[in-house]
Amino acid sequence: MIKDTKYYIGVDIGGTKCAVTLACLYNDELTFLDKTLFPTITYKETFDSIVKAVEKYVKKESVSSIGISCGSPLDAEKGIILSPPNLPGWDEVRIKEIFEDKFKIKTYLENDANACAIAENKFGAGKNSRNMVFLTFGTGFGAGLILDGKLYRGTNGYAGEIGHVRLENEGPVGYGKNGSCEGFCSGGGLAQIIREEVKKALSQNQKVSFCESEKDLDKLNAKVVANAAKNGDQLAIKIYRDCGRNLGRAVSVLLDVLNPDTVVIGSIFERSEDLLRDEMEKAIREEALVYTQSVCTIKKAELGDRIGDYAAVSIAIEGENYENN
Repeated sequence: MIKDTKYYIGVDIGGTKCAVTLACLYNDELTFLDKTLFPTITYKETFDSIVKAVEKYVKKESVSSIGISCGSPLDAEKGIILSPPNLPGWDEVRIKEIFEDKFKIKTYLENDANACAIAENKFGAGKNSRNMVFLTFGTGFGAGLILDGKLYRGTNGYAGEIGHVRLENEGPVGYGKNGSCEGFCSGGGLAQIIREEVKKALSQNQKVSFCESEKDLDKLNAKVVANAAKNGDQLAIKIYRDCGRNLGRAVSVLLDVLNPDTVVIGSIFERSEDLLRDEMEKAIREEALVYTQSVCTIKKAELGDRIGDYAAVSIAIEGENYENN
């Protein structure tokens, strides 16, 4: 062990897969040493796999703390996972208490949007930002908030739920609400928009380069349409322009309410910034106060496919720092 090096374990619990990562921190540089990846199946089997992986790393190094990233709803303060919709069987799981009893190591739980915000603020595009918003823009659309240099959860952990804000009375469904930000700006919402737009085009006998008939509608997703847009398909370009405009409207709300210096956007924006940015910025110029947009830089996330690992480990680091200060 190198002097002044600290070791952390990160647990990233997702609806389709989970990862347990061992990392070390030295001179503010994070290095990943090992990773165990496995599919999310039944609650018991998945939980047992997580425990075994953590045990393996605890035996390997003297671990300072453990961080757990998981989808909402959850109680971060008490360390309880509260029946996330993508994790059947994970009902009232007191994971912080279970881990601390078993491993005798401080354990911290955080929702995935907040965890990603901490990670991008500490190691990614939002490094050195004091007031930062991280937008997930993946399967769903949510925000993690770093305000005045600290994670802001709100009164009971639900600050940043921008996906639930309604942009239109009618529109794609996201977060259980028609016309919501999540309906217009998420993988799930884009899939709905894509199917509707393609059905309309095909019914008018228009050629769609990325879909020959309605029987192929279920195969369409944001990635397929992004590739088509980059190859010049006009319908695909229109879909992404519309999405960019609605993304700009959502960001404008955050700019005017929170006045951040940085907004970092992940997933779909990270992969397709060239298709979204122009319309997003146009909408922001139209919607946001000049005083809030002039001081804010909008960036794509930098941590890429490893953001889940960074997020989980960042929770461990941040939790330890908070308790020591």
